[in-house]
Amino acid sequence: MERFAELIDRLVYSGSRNAKLRLIENYFRLTPDPDRGYALAVLTDGLPLRLPYRRILAELVEPFVDPVLHRLSRDYVGDSAETVALLWPDCRGGSKPPGVAEIAEALMASTAKDAPALIRGWLDGLDSKGRFALLKLMTGALRVGVSARLAKTALAAYGNVDVAEIEEVWHGATPPYEALFRWLDGKGPRPEASTAAMFRPLMLAHPIEDRELGELDPEAFAAEWKWDGIRVQISANGFETRLFSRSGDDISAAFPDIIAAFASFRGVADGELLVLRDGVVQPFNDLQQRLNRKAVSAKLVSEHPAHIRLYDLLFEVDEDIRNLPFRERRDRLAKFIPRHHLPRADLSPLVPFLSFEELHAMWSGSREAGIEGLMLKRWESPYVSGRPRGLWYKWKRAPLTLDCVLMYAQRGSGKRSSYYSDYTFGAWRQGDNGADELVPVGKAYSGFTDEELLRLDRFVRHNTIERFGPVRAVRPSLVLEVAFDAVQASTRHKSGVAMRFPRIHRIRWDKPAVEADRLDTLLRMI
Repeated sequence: MERFAELIDRLVYSGSRNAKLRLIENYFRLTPDPDRGYALAVLTDGLPLRLPYRRILAELVEPFVDPVLHRLSRDYVGDSAETVALLWPDCRGGSKPPGVAEIAEALMASTAKDAPALIRGWLDGLDSKGRFALLKLMTGALRVGVSARLAKTALAAYGNVDVAEIEEVWHGATPPYEALFRWLDGKGPRPEASTAAMFRPLMLAHPIEDRELGELDPEAFAAEWKWDGIRVQISANGFETRLFSRSGDDISAAFPDIIAAFASFRGVADGELLVLRDGVVQPFNDLQQRLNRKAVSAKLVSEHPAHIRLYDLLFEVDEDIRNLPFRERRDRLAKFIPRHHLPRADLSPLVPFLSFEELHAMWSGSREAGIEGLMLKRWESPYVSGRPRGLWYKWKRAPLTLDCVLMYAQRGSGKRSSYYSDYTFGAWRQGDNGADELVPVGKAYSGFTDEELLRLDRFVRHNTIERFGPVRAVRPSLVLEVAFDAVQASTRHKSGVAMRFPRIHRIRWDKPAVEADRLDTLLRMI
């Protein structure tokens, strides 16, 4: 456990990506199985822990710390694990701290009844650094600057293989990944990606730049609309069918209509998940009603019918066709869809064009059709994982913008826990009494520099007019130019609208708040 605690501690304080890679790679090299496998599961959010550990921790720390002080400390520190690790009494009894594998296996086997005693004993036997690592292991959300992709990249460097090979076998492996490490250590065969309905790494696109566009040959590329849904992969082997998000999360339970519609499907296909009603693609907000659910009602399925607009075919039955050129894969997909009678799927149509100037004219007018932009795909490109240069490009339309007024601010998490970095902003409308009032239209926590954050934080502290727990109401005097990808009608929001991916585009220190935009302007953008 000491080595894992040291790894987590050093990852927190290492700002360099390369430094983090070296730390993880070195940990794999020095740590035996199964500890390193369970540590890898923690870094990639793959440890299947299901108990309400945050509630358990709050109850465990209550005898030592007043609940109000605990809540205020958590608000100040910005991280639950770090707060409890620091507040817990230092009463080590000299017993050897357990290993990562011992802890992980005990937690997976424990119940809500016996977990508190286990955790209390471990916390008593660790110092603050060890407690922090233990609590991070239990609660997830590491926030140490390590993504699952970065951990896999370190794993590939450790085994001297390409990260694409790790991605290929990853979803067929389970913690503590002993077969995977045997292969990387040269002591066993490469784990075979089974023919089960499993996730295959996606191919991604680069944002196109004007300079690159001028260097491309239009005849070498196909163009498709970039639809406003979420990228998914449907995988079936004749016995089971599963739907995955772009990160490999199984989202089948939220879309039983898709699973049923693909009952006769055998293979792996790539596409965009949408809500389609009477043949018309619905706003992203409709799809969002079904995302991140463990179960859906028949009413929700009926009111928000899911549909997959298919882009590509990776496996046709059991045949891996990813090395074929895109032109050939698409031809196969065009024949594959009608042969399998897929009522909730269709082929993403190509956009015919002779020049990029012609394509730009179509692209610039695509917003009204509910389209996010364009995809450019080289006809001869194989389907390869990651984001290879020069094969696929995404050509997103320019974002919409609106001048809004800062209304509320809240502290961020992690490194931003001491700063008011999450901002709710509003637009003007006429109130019931005839006077203008602000109504919230969105929330953003990105788009500004560290220097701007310091100035925004100072502004919030000097212009607070009310407090609601961790939230501060701010004097309506600062205008934020907000960029967003789309706006939809929403019954869930007081303003009646929901922005897609709002972010701060500019801070208008120069503009009076009374000159900010009105809600009517936003409504006309729907």
